[in-house]
Amino acid sequence: MQRRCFAAIDATDSNWTRPIRQIAALPYRTAGTATDATVRVMLVTSRGTGRWVIPKGNIDAGMAPHAAAAGEAEEEAGVCGAVCPTRLGSYRYRKRRSNGASLMVDVDVFPLAVTRELDSWKEQEQRERRWFSLAEAAAAVDEPDLRDLIRSFATAEFTAAARRTTMLGTVAERSKVGSMFAWFQRLLPKTGNFFEMFEAHARTIVAAADATARMLEGGAAAPDHIREIIEREHDADEITRNVLQTVRKTFLTPFDRAAITSLIGAMDDTVDEMQAAAQAIDLYDVTDISPEMKDMAAIIVDAARVASEAMPLLRDVARNGERLHELTERLVRMESHADEIHAAGLKRSLQEHGTSDTLRFVIDREIYKHLERIVDAFEDVADEIDGIVIDHS
Repeated sequence: MQRRCFAAIDATDSNWTRPIRQIAALPYRTAGTATDATVRVMLVTSRGTGRWVIPKGNIDAGMAPHAAAAGEAEEEAGVCGAVCPTRLGSYRYRKRRSNGASLMVDVDVFPLAVTRELDSWKEQEQRERRWFSLAEAAAAVDEPDLRDLIRSFATAEFTAAARRTTMLGTVAERSKVGSMFAWFQRLLPKTGNFFEMFEAHARTIVAAADATARMLEGGAAAPDHIREIIEREHDADEITRNVLQTVRKTFLTPFDRAAITSLIGAMDDTVDEMQAAAQAIDLYDVTDISPEMKDMAAIIVDAARVASEAMPLLRDVARNGERLHELTERLVRMESHADEIHAAGLKRSLQEHGTSDTLRFVIDREIYKHLERIVDAFEDVADEIDGIVIDHS
């Protein structure tokens, strides 16, 4: 899809040649942690025309864009959750004002993983809210750019296209040799169930990332979330061991053996670092979670979702190479954004505690280090996927 980037300005900016900028949230939830789980997004009706839109508004002075988007989602749709500071994309529309003017507006969109739906909210009497499938939501909105952005969020047709069970099965389908090829295939050594194991590991990553975000919300339930993260890490280790054992026993592999072991290793590193962060929070009894830590947790949640979407696409790299590249580019952007948040968080902690409470600064630095390593590991996953795409597309 075509993406636009413009310098951020307020609606009152005297430079009238630039479009007005707004922010919006794309509230989403998934039905379970499966890599092909159905993704649904929430739309709300506009107050003036009753059209289906996503929660959006102007950027408040002094507020980070993603935080402002989360505020609009709570006010307009009555939903809360982890909002990723890295924008998903942007779209453009014309806003009609009461004086008759129709002005161009550019809207930056931030994914929001919904964890709570409020029973009552500020604009409850003014709007309707509803969950849609991605296809339904894309059809319901009027703006072409927004329609494309929603479709690109977790494209179902790519997952369906990826369900080519094996490399040999793909050859059989394309060559039309049918049952004769199937007979020949049964004579060959087993090719292993690497794709199933990659996808199972991705499900574990998603669950661990969700638990990490809940842990960093603080509160009395944090010990339970820490325990879940540790349990998920054990599950991930078991899958990783199975992959490594299967590599040694398998004659035919879908990718180079080094690529398989490197990919599962990078995936496992994401969960290992989540466990390290959880153990540090438990050890130091951290209860005061900074906004930057919560922002990094939101990036981790979205990075896990993106990595999970990529796994089924590896079943047919040649067909899905372009989409895989889009997903890995997003992971790289998130890692870069996380570095900025990490630096800002450390600077805040140093200014607030560097001289008055040195131990607190040291603890904060330790937590930030682990959160940064989680996102770094997701970038490593992106690099491994890119390597596979280059070799097989």
